[in-house]
Amino acid sequence: MSARLKLTLSYAAVVVVSGGLLLAAVVFFLLRYVPDTVDVFPNRGDLSRAFVPVASTIMIVLLVFGLGAGWLLAGRMLAPLERIGDVARLAAQGSLSHRVALSGPRDEFRDLADIFDSMLEQLEAHVAEQQRFAANASHELRTPLAISQTLLEVAAADPDRDVDALIERLRAVNARAIELTEALLLLSRADRKTFPREIVDLSLVAEEAVEALLPLADRRGVAVEVGGVPSPVLGSPALLQQLVANLVLNAIVHNLPTGGGVAVRTHSLPQAVALVVENTGAVLPAHRVATLVEPFQRGAERTRGEDHAGVGLGLAIVDRITQAHGGTLVLTPRQDGGLIVTVWLPHPYPAALPG
Repeated sequence: MSARLKLTLSYAAVVVVSGGLLLAAVVFFLLRYVPDTVDVFPNRGDLSRAFVPVASTIMIVLLVFGLGAGWLLAGRMLAPLERIGDVARLAAQGSLSHRVALSGPRDEFRDLADIFDSMLEQLEAHVAEQQRFAANASHELRTPLAISQTLLEVAAADPDRDVDALIERLRAVNARAIELTEALLLLSRADRKTFPREIVDLSLVAEEAVEALLPLADRRGVAVEVGGVPSPVLGSPALLQQLVANLVLNAIVHNLPTGGGVAVRTHSLPQAVALVVENTGAVLPAHRVATLVEPFQRGAERTRGEDHAGVGLGLAIVDRITQAHGGTLVLTPRQDGGLIVTVWLPHPYPAALPG
């Protein structure tokens, strides 16, 4: 039996039993005081003969009423479950965009529908992340794989091939593919927001990133300054290190050919912590700055060189890591050329604002 039929029979049984108990109370507690003698009218027998047909009719009416009302009430009570079931069937067919969106007063069914909608939102987000990762990976990895295939075909057809040069070129292509894969995996990890969190001093992370990238800055003739105050945030040390490293690396690479500069500063406010990375460089129009956080976009042109292969995911990773930590990424073009990148993150110990 369906749940609706079970509830209907239960409602009908309650109504019939309640009516039967009421009639039984009348019979046993009222008629018992009526004398059962033939010289008295009406006597108990007369009342019983008159009462039994009426009582039977009432019981039939109660049964029909209980079944009809029970069917309607059960349908009304189970309507939210049917709605959830319809959305679940659509989800099983691959459509995760539908929602139950149950309205009305908050009760157990409403809570169940809201939980189910939340689950669908998370599933849809995870599926979208996987699809985006697969699309990005297949799109970008196609280039180094095609280059490797071409190098091997050319080398196979050339009897005088330079094996050492071939190995070196294949090594460079393979290194770029590995770098791209690691960047995509990091991007996916930031999107999932599933990582342990601890208190991290952003100023120390900035100093470590600058120290690690100083040799690259020296080779490119870029002066790097770092400063600020202790700026604690709650997050993943690995992801925050990657965030700062990407910002400093981009600032160094996308800079002036000579005489460029990078300034890295941290600020701690009552409600938030800010990391500011400012660099000189080419003048960037506002519409161009707005696209820099999109995957596989680069500030000016595709960078090529031994220092930086450039997979176009630097600021995209920074943006996703910032969002995963509940923060905001702000890009502002410098009037004289270059870019100012500000990462706002929540303060783990927010102070009460005055007033």
